[in-house]
Amino acid sequence: MSAADHGRAPSRPGWHTFFAVAVRFVIAPLILLSSGFFTAGFLLSGHYTWPRTSRVMVLTITVVVLSYEFVYQEQRSRSAAPEHALSAVLYSCVIPYAAGVLLLLGLTRFTG
Repeated sequence: MSAADHGRAPSRPGWHTFFAVAVRFVIAPLILLSSGFFTAGFLLSGHYTWPRTSRVMVLTITVVVLSYEFVYQEQRSRSAAPEHALSAVLYSCVIPYAAGVLLLLGLTRFTG
């Protein structure tokens, strides 16, 4: 073991693959589903105060960064075809976000 490697944990390529798959299929869809639900609730509520507006703006920026960095870039680095990365964003990010919006719309029609 060299002096530069002293104190660092050994590299585990399996962990990177597990984390990328977990983000794409579990973490990102759950975050995007709740984000779509929350954003639609904000837009439908009609209560546009600065604190609520700033939360939605920060949430939107966070969702865009998550989608780009952890889903799109990861899939682009794994595959040479950009279509594969775009389909990953569609299935892991866009569809769950739209499902969150539709869930809230369905609940509002169901309750009122």
